[in-house]
Amino acid sequence: MTENLAPQDRIFCAIDTTDLAHAVDLASLLSGVIGGAKLGKEFFAAHGPAGVREVARAGLPIFLDVKYHDIPNTVAGAIRAVTPLGLKIVNVHATGGIEMMKRAGEAAREAADKAGVSAPWVIAVTILTSLDQGDLDDVGLAGPISDRVVKLAELTQKAGLDGIVCSAKEITPVRAACGSEFKLVTPGIRPSWASADDQKRIVTPKDAVAMGSDVLVIGRPITKADDPVAAAKRIVAELS
Repeated sequence: MTENLAPQDRIFCAIDTTDLAHAVDLASLLSGVIGGAKLGKEFFAAHGPAGVREVARAGLPIFLDVKYHDIPNTVAGAIRAVTPLGLKIVNVHATGGIEMMKRAGEAAREAADKAGVSAPWVIAVTILTSLDQGDLDDVGLAGPISDRVVKLAELTQKAGLDGIVCSAKEITPVRAACGSEFKLVTPGIRPSWASADDQKRIVTPKDAVAMGSDVLVIGRPITKADDPVAAAKRIVAELS
């Protein structure tokens, strides 16, 4: 666990929108209040690298949540293309396999060096937090979710990547398997006062950090609040 992170630096706000002006406004409001902004496929499909650059100008570090999953050469090329944006975090799917993940990590380091930017954390998605045990059974993935997450985390670490995306409920077994330096980014985080929405495996921000999460991805409790800055500050206060 990254012990030296201040409470506000642990929070990345999920800005899931195709409205560029709204994304820039939110990032500007939250700059200096939280640690970063997560921009996902919805935003990236609409606005691409230019949109990422525009949001980044607000001063928030960017987690580009594109979850690349393809043949190793294609994923490496995609990572090579986005790394010069100066990202803090970018991700792939662990189920793409060890060779794909190795190539992604190598591409990020090489592209960062060439562009003169810091290499992003390259992390791997294990099991989406919108899925529960029944969902995994439906698609033929037998066995407890926690066992699958740990196996994918070990594969990610073996590939040389920085960490994984997982539910906070899987933090304890992953820490036991992969150690304290392996970075854990946890979506599905909901304060006790917020709606669970479509997330099935959720915990509160305070509990997630106590369990060992490094970065908390929090979306609608901030973005849909009447006052996003006040909501973000309320979460920071709960972590302090």
